[in-house]
Amino acid sequence: MQAIIFIGIQASGKSTFYKNNFFNSHIRISMDQLNTRNKESQFLATCFKTQSRFVVDNTNPSKVEREKYIQQAKENKYEVVGYYFSTPIHEALKRNDLRTGKEKIPEVGVRSCYRKMEIPKMQEGFDKLYFVRIVNDEFIIEDWKDEI
Repeated sequence: MQAIIFIGIQASGKSTFYKNNFFNSHIRISMDQLNTRNKESQFLATCFKTQSRFVVDNTNPSKVEREKYIQQAKENKYEVVGYYFSTPIHEALKRNDLRTGKEKIPEVGVRSCYRKMEIPKMQEGFDKLYFVRIVNDEFIIEDWKDEI
């Protein structure tokens, strides 16, 4: 089974990437949808119990925030795959400005997440790690290189 963890600031393309690549194969676990950590924990527990593949579609900016997902996935014998969305702050803010309603994040929130972002490392427990960029509105996925 597979646990995928997205890492990236708001408006970096994570949810669109999920829809394009994992909508038909993986359950989406997102605080944007679930709103509480309790609901998130229940969804994770159900995924583990039913051996379902899932994507954690949150910002996950720090090693500490990613650790809880990685640890649980490893305990349940899941392959852990990370996707790091590398997005310049000005591009994320530009995309965020196009959002409306609840999807639009206050600029201070995007900037705060950007400052907290810790680039992931294989040593955190990932079995695979990918680097994702958006170029000309297309997702470019590259194998991880530690020197990034």
